[in-house]
Amino acid sequence: MDAPLIDPFQRPVSYLRVSVTDRCDFRCSYCMSEDMTFLPKRELLTLEELDTVSSAFIRLGVRKLRITGGEPLVRRGIMTYFEAMSRHLETGALDELTLTTNGSQLHRFAADLAGLGVRRVNISLDTLNEEKFAQITRWGRLPSVLRGIDAAQAAGLRIKINAVALKGFNEDELFDMVAWCAERDMDLTFIEVMPMGDMGNEDRLDQYWSLKDLRARLEERYSTTDLAESTGGPARYIRLNETGQKIGFITPLTHNFCESCNRVRLTCTGELYMCLGQEDRADLRPALRSATAPALDDAIRAAIRNKPKGHDFDYSRQQVDGQMPRHMSHTGG
Repeated sequence: MDAPLIDPFQRPVSYLRVSVTDRCDFRCSYCMSEDMTFLPKRELLTLEELDTVSSAFIRLGVRKLRITGGEPLVRRGIMTYFEAMSRHLETGALDELTLTTNGSQLHRFAADLAGLGVRRVNISLDTLNEEKFAQITRWGRLPSVLRGIDAAQAAGLRIKINAVALKGFNEDELFDMVAWCAERDMDLTFIEVMPMGDMGNEDRLDQYWSLKDLRARLEERYSTTDLAESTGGPARYIRLNETGQKIGFITPLTHNFCESCNRVRLTCTGELYMCLGQEDRADLRPALRSATAPALDDAIRAAIRNKPKGHDFDYSRQQVDGQMPRHMSHTGG
């Protein structure tokens, strides 16, 4: 391995999130608009280019690779890319290959993913109510996700449910979600809604449910233990002592977790975002298509040298600060 990637604030970059497509078969209201205009396919990196650039990051010290979208499993031929990345698991260069998915296509691919070395997946699921699920995803259907969860567990994949905490939407399902995940032996992480994308005539202040308040509600019913463990991302974890299950909190607004940020995000067009909540980015395509490994390595290192200290998301003054105009699906969360 070459010298590792270190940002200007002496944080090692060991985690790469790769968006393999901006397309999705859902239209979640906090992620994208209902009438999305997706990129022409010719603008996307080829699967071979995704292999090349991902392998370069692994050569430079990335140990965890998470595949995102859009919905990554809707991209044609995507298992070819997973197969290519699995070789890095076999050599020990990569510690973990995983993905975040809406679960709709998981019944088709769960067994193959497990066979290629994927050990766990994150599934985005905000409600267990079919009507509300159709409302928040616009195009999604809950039974397809539940079918995917069944297939993933049958394949031996560990599942973490990611639920965006939405005031007035899923507050009343807090304990139902916790109990359901406990029954199925799945971890559960709550995420604060972020000010990203075209928010229309609303600014999401009405949707914002502080996870500090959510945790306080949990502690009315359960005793908790703070956990020091980390899965390499921004979540902080507690254990519910009565059930033994692990609950995570991703709190970009209540608590800025940027001081320990170890990750960057590569879009499906080859742009590298050093921070989810900033517009700084580097276009890696010219170096990638130069067909020389040193040029690509140099471009990656130059980008990491521009990684900012953190984002500016803030709802604390009852106004939206730090809003990003791009949709969450563009950078893959």
